[in-house]
Amino acid sequence: MVEDIAGGVKAIEVEAEQILEDARAKADEIIFKAKQEAKEILASEPPVGEVQTECEKIIRKAREQADEGIGNSEKKASEISTKASKKIEGFVKLVTSIVTGVKQT
Repeated sequence: MVEDIAGGVKAIEVEAEQILEDARAKADEIIFKAKQEAKEILASEPPVGEVQTECEKIIRKAREQADEGIGNSEKKASEISTKASKKIEGFVKLVTSIVTGVKQT
């Protein structure tokens, strides 16, 4: 039974870690695309001031999207971790009641 609990917690941790890794990969992808767009804009040779402003705007927007994605993923991972902690607490009470012979209310 303890192995099942430990396995469940490990699975939840792996899932939370995967969510964070996916968010980081998505953030990297967004920033990469923003840099590519900035390079394309620079290559088209419009006035330098306009290009710089547009590049900064694109990169700022990409960072905001990446930060939002990471924030959402961290929140989701935290929720999963909290649920796991509550489940573990319930399992501990159950095992304790079984071992001590006291019925759980």
